[in-house]
Amino acid sequence: QSVCTQSCGPGFWKVLQKDRPVCCFSCAFCPEQHISNQTDQQECIPCPSQEYPNPERNHCLPKAVTFLSFEDPLGIALACTALCFSISTIAVLGIFLKHRESAIVKANNRTLSYILLISILLCFFCSFFFIGRPNIVSCILQQITFALVFTLALSTVLAKTITVILAFKVMKPGRTMRRLFVSGVYNTVIPICVLIQLILSGVWLGISPPYIDSDEHSEHAHVIILCNKGSVTAFYCVLAYLGTMALGSFTVAFLVRNLPDTFNEAKFLTFSMLVFLSVWVIFIPVYQSTKGKAVVAVEVFSILASSAGLLGCIFFPKCYIILLRPDKNSLRFIKNKIHRNYKSF
Repeated sequence: QSVCTQSCGPGFWKVLQKDRPVCCFSCAFCPEQHISNQTDQQECIPCPSQEYPNPERNHCLPKAVTFLSFEDPLGIALACTALCFSISTIAVLGIFLKHRESAIVKANNRTLSYILLISILLCFFCSFFFIGRPNIVSCILQQITFALVFTLALSTVLAKTITVILAFKVMKPGRTMRRLFVSGVYNTVIPICVLIQLILSGVWLGISPPYIDSDEHSEHAHVIILCNKGSVTAFYCVLAYLGTMALGSFTVAFLVRNLPDTFNEAKFLTFSMLVFLSVWVIFIPVYQSTKGKAVVAVEVFSILASSAGLLGCIFFPKCYIILLRPDKNSLRFIKNKIHRNYKSF
């Protein structure tokens, strides 16, 4: 047998040499996702999408199924973070309920504060839908719950911002603003905003709802089970609506940040919306550039970071005054502060 090269074993394939006889060839290692299981094989065979080649590239191995689970270190870290923030939110809600008759709680609209705290708590809870093995129900609940609870939170922030404006206008002569403030018309912002988001979510579910999908290419030896958004356009419409609400709340709060409101809540609302917008503006390019389990982790992190921004910026300063500076938590202090601020304004 006339050959000028040793036979190519499994894992290699024959590469003919240019301008040399057919019996002269070189052996090349099979490329990624390809194998050869015979001697002197003319070309490598691709492995099925559910399998990957062994290191010797002579046979295919089944890929292990994986997802962002509660046993995964990243999943554990995100779940523990969500749990800690949830406990913190419950603690803040308990403080507000215990001191509900105090001046600072009354001055910043108790009802809206309770609604906002409950919505932030639900935001932290909804992150748990993203961790664990996906199924049809969890895939739908992930996005719909996320959209609705964040809409509830942002609409409450918008209502609190409008309350600051009306409270300041009430101090000036004029019956119209006083009637609006007394009637609580600002509370209608919440159901209207939630209803619009509910319609958007209904259209999303009607056109192309989320479903279970698999990513077979991001990791060499794993098939990643995750939730597909279904209609990407609907997903970004939901995000755009949330972004519009956040931008509107930020703009209004920024314009009235120097009004003589009690405990200067407008400044806290402005900063909370700035944090919220920053998180989700960064989220979009990062989300589009990541793959596999990192996509889920990025979304969960954004949910936790933006919710923590709302909790920390709006409520922690008030808890500081309630627990550590009770001298500022009095009706006399509030009246003096409003009087001084109003005169300076």
